[in-house]
Amino acid sequence: MSDELWKWTATDLAGAIKSKEVSSREALESCLSRLDDINPVINAVVDDMREEALLAADIADKAVADGEADGLLHGVPVTVKINVDCGGRATTNGVEAFADTIAEEDSVSVANWKKAGAVIFGRTNVPAFSTRYFTDNALHGRTLNPRNPGLTPGGSSGGAASAVASGIGPLAHGNDRAGSVRYPAYACGVAGLRASVGRIPDYNPGTTEERGISSQLTNIQGPLARTLADVRLGYEALMPGDPRDPWHVPAVFDASRSQEPRVAAVFKGPDSADIHQEVAAAVENAASWLEAAGYRIEEVAPPDFTEAADLFWSLLMAEERAASPEERAASSSGIEKFGDDAVKKARASTRAYARDLDYAEYIRGLARRTTIQRAWQLFFEKYAVLVMPVCFQPPFPINHDQQGDAAVAQMLDAHHPMLAVSILGFPGLSVPVSYDHRTPIGVQIVGPRFGEELCFGAGEVIEAQYSARTPIDPIS
Repeated sequence: MSDELWKWTATDLAGAIKSKEVSSREALESCLSRLDDINPVINAVVDDMREEALLAADIADKAVADGEADGLLHGVPVTVKINVDCGGRATTNGVEAFADTIAEEDSVSVANWKKAGAVIFGRTNVPAFSTRYFTDNALHGRTLNPRNPGLTPGGSSGGAASAVASGIGPLAHGNDRAGSVRYPAYACGVAGLRASVGRIPDYNPGTTEERGISSQLTNIQGPLARTLADVRLGYEALMPGDPRDPWHVPAVFDASRSQEPRVAAVFKGPDSADIHQEVAAAVENAASWLEAAGYRIEEVAPPDFTEAADLFWSLLMAEERAASPEERAASSSGIEKFGDDAVKKARASTRAYARDLDYAEYIRGLARRTTIQRAWQLFFEKYAVLVMPVCFQPPFPINHDQQGDAAVAQMLDAHHPMLAVSILGFPGLSVPVSYDHRTPIGVQIVGPRFGEELCFGAGEVIEAQYSARTPIDPIS
């Protein structure tokens, strides 16, 4: 049985470890064996932490024996993203210049999972500076999508999504500003949650300066897994508060709300949206499954959708342009100074895409964000959830963002469903729906602020119809 533990869910492992059916060391060794077999092919884990993980697993097993195992993730093997601090390890963020930047203490996300009893055995790959939708960098190399190596595994949590899809650990940590959890989950055919901003505390002790206000209003930590039960487990373990995050809101997670049949809005896009037929079919299928489960379905356009999506990069790039070249180069996050060629090229195309705001336009843009956010909150007074695409197009081929400004503009237009949700701070749950022609397709379930339980309720209906979530061997 221990040889097959890498196939188990985090939820099943947590229960079995606490009941002494299996040990944490057995679960970890099974995942490490899978890592050794598969990671050389897909390059999802780029920091192997097995030595300290084996020690942590033995400590977890002793706690079980002593009757002291009470954490949600006690003894469960997990991975974390290499752009968050893990004490004693390098927070490389996929950048060669940061290869020896050793963190002195854990980020809040790492600390919370450790407090929940998780055994961290590896750290997953990202694009340089975690700023591309393609996980490749000059320091660690390219991560492949195990379902189709010709497609991006997503970014920036591409290593996390690739790892859970292929059975290298049941649960992975990620973070999401512009879709960095939802898009990798979509691309690799797994599930991932971007929680409401403020729901999960966020702080990286090694950060030398605060992010711009737009990043503070959009960035959030979140889990990826093959099942929604595991996503929920990882999410609840990330939630405990931390005073170092001024944005954190100690909202109560009420799982019972997800059991109530409600009205679901089904996304009606603008006439200008180029929505691929397979993406449209996935949304239609998800809606039909929800209707069969007792939801009342209404096709409707969310308020000011395109304007909200356009605000995302316009606001972020306005903050980036406001810094002088010297300031950007001197910054520890200076792409111009430390970035690899691919991230520099992709970033230049993103800047070309974003509307160039002056100071007055930037201030009005932030104010307009609040107006649109209010309209969405009123929208969610009528609708429990919004079922919409993650992306208007199937996962893009690798290096699509290296094909010039027009290709990047096409890609970012397709990403409007993620960008609108990000700039407004609402929760978005990426759930797989189909896997045809080696191409995963999923949908995004969006809920009201702090309405993650409503997203899970709808997502579980969809998940019950999806049959391709078991871990897979990478496809060549």
